[in-house]
Amino acid sequence: MSYSDHISTIEHIKKSTFVWFEENWVHDDELHKHQKAQLIYVKQGFQYLTVAGKMYLLPQNHVAWIPSNAIHKTNSHSKSIKLMVLFFDVSLADPFFKDVQIFAAPKVLKEMICYTEKWSKLTEENEREKIFLQALLSELPSFGTQLLNLEITLPTENRLHNILQHIHKHYTKSIKMEEIAILSNLSLRTIERLFKKETGMTLAKYQQLLRIIKSLELLSTGELTISQIAYKVGYQSVQAFTNSFYVIMKYRPSAFINE
Repeated sequence: MSYSDHISTIEHIKKSTFVWFEENWVHDDELHKHQKAQLIYVKQGFQYLTVAGKMYLLPQNHVAWIPSNAIHKTNSHSKSIKLMVLFFDVSLADPFFKDVQIFAAPKVLKEMICYTEKWSKLTEENEREKIFLQALLSELPSFGTQLLNLEITLPTENRLHNILQHIHKHYTKSIKMEEIAILSNLSLRTIERLFKKETGMTLAKYQQLLRIIKSLELLSTGELTISQIAYKVGYQSVQAFTNSFYVIMKYRPSAFINE
């Protein structure tokens, strides 16, 4: 059963918590929302998450918190993906729960999430499940002290559409502003101004972030070495790649190798 097929089921569940585990998820790539907030843990593979005009990458061994009634969609190009999703009715006042949060899951949180598999798809009320998940929920703000800012704001300005397509197609190569100006029929100054206004970053920063996102996809497969990935995503040296990776991720690439 696909992800969106379960949404109506989730909305009709009366219990305050619900656990859902799947070996290989099918994504319909459709925007939807539900009353329950949710915590997504990527046990294997990687996940893209779009919420309120922003696209986030959720790497392996990371979690994402999605607030109640947030319009979102999920998709993945990962060959194999294993997700644990926990749904909650949330009444806690902590501001942590009001926004999308993405962070590396510490060992104790991973173990707690994996332990909940015993209650996967259980629709009947279970007091032990409720107590355990409420304890997990209350501790989330302390687990998520180092948030991962791996997000891209999706521009709404139509004049940037061709530019984005060009960057995503040629992200491994140096940006040639003259080519971009021809594609968009805009001046270089206008392009930079619009792009910064729409995305919050320069073209160069956007390309850097895109390269790191693509490298995380490759790291999750475990099929290439760090050196091979560095050159594949457009860096001229492994050192340049690892430095850029660390600036954005606050970790070395080796921390994301699929083992």
